[in-house]
Amino acid sequence: MNTLSGRLIVKNKSKQITESFTKRDFVIETDEKYPQKIIIELTQDKCKILDEFNVGDLLEVKINVRGREWTSPKDEVKYFNSIHAWEIVKLTVEEEVLQPTQGQDDDLPF
Repeated sequence: MNTLSGRLIVKNKSKQITESFTKRDFVIETDEKYPQKIIIELTQDKCKILDEFNVGDLLEVKINVRGREWTSPKDEVKYFNSIHAWEIVKLTVEEEVLQPTQGQDDDLPF
């Protein structure tokens, strides 16, 4: 299971892409030495799970990373990646502090 944690900084509205397909994007900013702003997608019935969260909330997002190949009309092959969320949990400040940061040393000071 893959997860991302960070602060919700952008919460877009759902968009009806086709008659049968709905998509919603949001952005979280990670809390690490070099914070990353990561866009994540929700689709179909999962779009509504973002409704209960507000910009500024600390979130843990369970994700799937997806990739696909696309061939242009000129026969140029391109590859795309996307990050799809399937569950979101609000973290308290204490939970975020207790989670280890990537690259954090486990050395004790004595």
